[in-house]
Amino acid sequence: MIPEITVEELSQKLKSQDAFILLDVRELYELESAKLTDPRLEIVPMSRLAREGVNALSDAALNQAGTLYVLCHHGSRSAQVTGWLSAQGWKNVFSVRGGIDEYAQKMDRSVGFY
Repeated sequence: MIPEITVEELSQKLKSQDAFILLDVRELYELESAKLTDPRLEIVPMSRLAREGVNALSDAALNQAGTLYVLCHHGSRSAQVTGWLSAQGWKNVFSVRGGIDEYAQKMDRSVGFY
């Protein structure tokens, strides 16, 4: 079972001062239509992760004790990346169920849709 958080939980996390990384694994062209802005956001497309593995991650994201929330369009890719990172040793990694699409629908329509 893949660990998940809801978009409601993500919204609360984004309003907090908590330390975490929001890892957006969508492709760069997808960001033109819908994007969150937060200083904790890191964009690492899944295609880059597939090519480079963990070398694609920032130093902060490489900290396996840190918390990562993984985001994609609908939640499928984020679940795959969450499972992969968990298998690599990350303990606090969670897929955002429903992705940015559900986040935009339920939490903030200004994020955009595609």
